[in-house]
Amino acid sequence: MDKKRSILLVVLATFVLISCGTKELAVYVSSSGDNENEGTIEMPFQTIEKALKEAAKIRKSSNETITIHLKEGEYHLSTPLVITSELSDIAIIGEGTDKVSVKGSMILNTNWKAFDENIWVTEVEEEVVFNQLFINGEKQILARYPNFDENGGAWQGHAEDAIAKERVAKWKNPKGGFVHAMHRGRWGGFHYMITGVDSTGALTLTGGHQNNRPSPMHPELRMVENIFEELDSEGEWYFDKQENKLYLWPNAEADLINSTTEVSTLKHLIEVNGNPENPVKNVKIEGIRFEHAMRTFMEDYNKLLRSDWTIYRGGSILLSGTESISIKDCEFTNLGGNVIFVNGYNRNTEIIGNHIHDVGATAISFVGDSTAVRSPSYQYSEFVPIAEMDTIQGPANELYPAGGKVENNLIYKIGRIEKQVAGVQISMAMNIHVKNNSIYDVPRAGINVSEGTWGGHLIENNDVFNTVLETGDHGAFNSWGRDRFWHPNRKVIDSLVQANPEMPYWDAIHTTIIRNNRFRCDHGWDIDLDDGSSNYHIYNNLCLNGGIKLREGFDRVVENNIMVNNGFHPHVWFANSKDVFRKNITMTKHFPIRLTGWGKEVDYNLFPDAASLALAQENNTDANSLFGNPLFISPETGDFTVAENSPALQLGFKNFPMDNFGVQKAELKAIAKQPNIPELNASYSQKESKNMKNWLGGTLKNVETLAEQSASGLHSMDGVIVLNVKDKSKLAMSGITDGDVVVGVEGEKIKNISELLIKYQENLWHGHLKLSIVRNQKEHEIRVNLQ
Repeated sequence: MDKKRSILLVVLATFVLISCGTKELAVYVSSSGDNENEGTIEMPFQTIEKALKEAAKIRKSSNETITIHLKEGEYHLSTPLVITSELSDIAIIGEGTDKVSVKGSMILNTNWKAFDENIWVTEVEEEVVFNQLFINGEKQILARYPNFDENGGAWQGHAEDAIAKERVAKWKNPKGGFVHAMHRGRWGGFHYMITGVDSTGALTLTGGHQNNRPSPMHPELRMVENIFEELDSEGEWYFDKQENKLYLWPNAEADLINSTTEVSTLKHLIEVNGNPENPVKNVKIEGIRFEHAMRTFMEDYNKLLRSDWTIYRGGSILLSGTESISIKDCEFTNLGGNVIFVNGYNRNTEIIGNHIHDVGATAISFVGDSTAVRSPSYQYSEFVPIAEMDTIQGPANELYPAGGKVENNLIYKIGRIEKQVAGVQISMAMNIHVKNNSIYDVPRAGINVSEGTWGGHLIENNDVFNTVLETGDHGAFNSWGRDRFWHPNRKVIDSLVQANPEMPYWDAIHTTIIRNNRFRCDHGWDIDLDDGSSNYHIYNNLCLNGGIKLREGFDRVVENNIMVNNGFHPHVWFANSKDVFRKNITMTKHFPIRLTGWGKEVDYNLFPDAASLALAQENNTDANSLFGNPLFISPETGDFTVAENSPALQLGFKNFPMDNFGVQKAELKAIAKQPNIPELNASYSQKESKNMKNWLGGTLKNVETLAEQSASGLHSMDGVIVLNVKDKSKLAMSGITDGDVVVGVEGEKIKNISELLIKYQENLWHGHLKLSIVRNQKEHEIRVNLQ
């Protein structure tokens, strides 16, 4: 009977081909269909699994493209959809993300009853393992401490006493609970499962493998969940595995008796599995909403090369061994782990026009296999001796992504559980094109490039902001380049590269270009090229707050960028770095740290004032640079085009477009957030009559009169008066009050608002700022948390 159905389907599809003049064999699926049907538009199958089996039968007699059409409905998967090379040239097309959803969850049979005045309970009859719960499609909160607060910082709420013995003593049976904690240096996070309580009353834990830089837990940034006694607020749930009972404190308006209860049961929804010898080719996935994959933070992780990153090689869609795969116009939400993971050998992957939000880990990952890396090292302090090192340039095999395109995607609210994440993560990959994406509200970097291995990436026209919200020491764009030439001891790097000048290009074999982007990071740098990042060309970028940092590395050309309210941060350069910084508009002095040289060229830049330029020229740089007002056309609206008589143009600066940042797909652009455009802090932008500034929720004013000096008990007229502080602002939460006078920042005295803001920009990447303030005629030191 199955053979007859397959023949009939081929005949029907062939008729469609002849009549329509296309090359498509069509199979139809409807959630109200029947798997005993023929898979036609009139008699669709019920499940996608059945459609794939039918497609495999069709493929035996035809090499034409097979399209599986998903009609409106919800499709719950019992196992991941697996597409192998036998199913190359296949498309799975939904009628639209508002109509078609594919879920990694199952619907529970429930019999909700009141447990107490707030909590309800139901028996779970099915044998099921799950870690996400949805009521009528709304995600519920796993019982936790502290309670969920969208504006609560790390994990939307954290507390120093999350696992204190006094709290643990209140828990009857915490086994199976989870502890989440930031790295002590805030380089991502750790996750642990509770295995019990020891004789001292402390928790015993397993896990902590999710970060490659060993560290104790951060003492304050901690959260605990899956503890029954912490089920104490609306929207929280807990599952008692021993009793098979599900507990929920429902929302007040919920009709729990008549609700639909769904639980996530799958880690992956689609797996496209091939290999370099027999890749899966030409698969299209379009017009589908993907939801309800499980959280994966306790799965096995792989170490990435010499970084603080480890990573779970999986995702809601997992690609391995593919060529020309397209994921287009889909929505991804309420997913517990990574979203799209391009793993190992993959060529020409296209991820275009997707809406990705409210997910547990990274949105889009391109990650190669470490066997493709010559002489790899995996931890920060590791180094292969030069005598034992493979010195051949480039990859050792083909097990890496190349030629991928990430374009016109809207990405936000990622990393809701895992913190070693990015909107787009690139590691051990080549020639990845990241264009016109909007990425914001993320705990770490928006775009992250691990290693220089093997470069050639083009990062352009992206809008990346509200980044580094929970971690530290990163940027809106972040990279490092701890490749074969790199060593923890900079003197060793210097000697190696002097003996082998081409060594930095053994791995970073192609130049990575960063151009025409808009970046804003309020807790780090807008563009952060960290340890060893080499072979970059950075131009035509609008940096709205954090400036540009280049740590030690080689051959970086930074030109024709605008750094609003900030400037250039060259850190620990080598004498022969060949770095170039020219024709940029900067609004502060340079911020060098431990340089042994100033590279190939630092010149023809525009500074805000004579003092900043003079400081630069003392270092024998910027001989031809100028200072002055760049004459931005309309900075308050985000247009930083300079006028025809701007001094920047005299230096060779060229205007670049200001209207093509971020997602351009109409329906996504309409809902995408925009970054806040800052007020200009440079002296040329301040009106003489205005001597006040709003900063971190407070209104500041320079000390100007003897009366103000006397009233505050100051020894001079240097300092900044805090006129008033808004409730729940960063200043208020740090203990700053009305009338305080700021007289120093990070151990250095300041005279006025301008100097305060410069020190702030120089140090904001730390995530906190030490202020010396005078209160009641006594000097105090207060730490202001910036996140």
